[in-house]
Amino acid sequence: MPSFHHGPVEIAYFDEGEGEPIVLVHGFASTKEVNWVHPGWLATLKGRRVIALDNRGHGASTKLYDPEQYRTNLMAEDVRALLDHLRIGKADVMGYSMGARITAFLALAHPERVRSAILGGLGYHLVDGVGLPETIAQALETPSRADVSDSTALMFRTFAEQTKSDLLALAACIRGSRETLSRDEVGRIALPVLVAVGSNDRIAGSPEELAALIPGAKALMIPGRDHMLAVGDRVFKAAVIEFLAARP
Repeated sequence: MPSFHHGPVEIAYFDEGEGEPIVLVHGFASTKEVNWVHPGWLATLKGRRVIALDNRGHGASTKLYDPEQYRTNLMAEDVRALLDHLRIGKADVMGYSMGARITAFLALAHPERVRSAILGGLGYHLVDGVGLPETIAQALETPSRADVSDSTALMFRTFAEQTKSDLLALAACIRGSRETLSRDEVGRIALPVLVAVGSNDRIAGSPEELAALIPGAKALMIPGRDHMLAVGDRVFKAAVIEFLAARP
């Protein structure tokens, strides 16, 4: 598994295929394999150079326990550093959930490096929500899953255990990455953007409301899918391929 160092943080990644590059940024408590390989995205993106990283605190990348080390701008800089490491000037970038928040921060800070941005599993809560709730961090720190009563927190605790994650590193990540962009900042994202959210998603916020703030952005409601299941949906995949083919 290749990796590189961005300052003190070692970032694991994969780099598969040839063609126009696209970088995939996974969601909270996931990994590059769980978020992208297992749902079949490599096959969907055949004919492109597909690059995905494990975000800091996740997968095979460095685990950190200080919430300040998970600020979203720092995680966006990890993606920019990966592009530098691979000597890629500009790439399409697709993120899901927390990865979509990271993608939006990257697109705002380094528009010259992002050809287009796909924000999956994140809608208007990029603006009016601070990310996943504090109750999830508390659930991750609870000795037993049986002691977690909040349904959303239990869902993420269960998912984190399934992905064999470092629960304390994830708790720090929750507390450090709960950041938003303002309406004005989102309005300055001047590149092709697709916002895609499951119709049963109770976490992301409205894709239409977010897309309305970004000049020229497109919104997709993925029918019948919640936050966990939308990422591998065939309607989502078809829309991404259509979007990538149509963008300049």
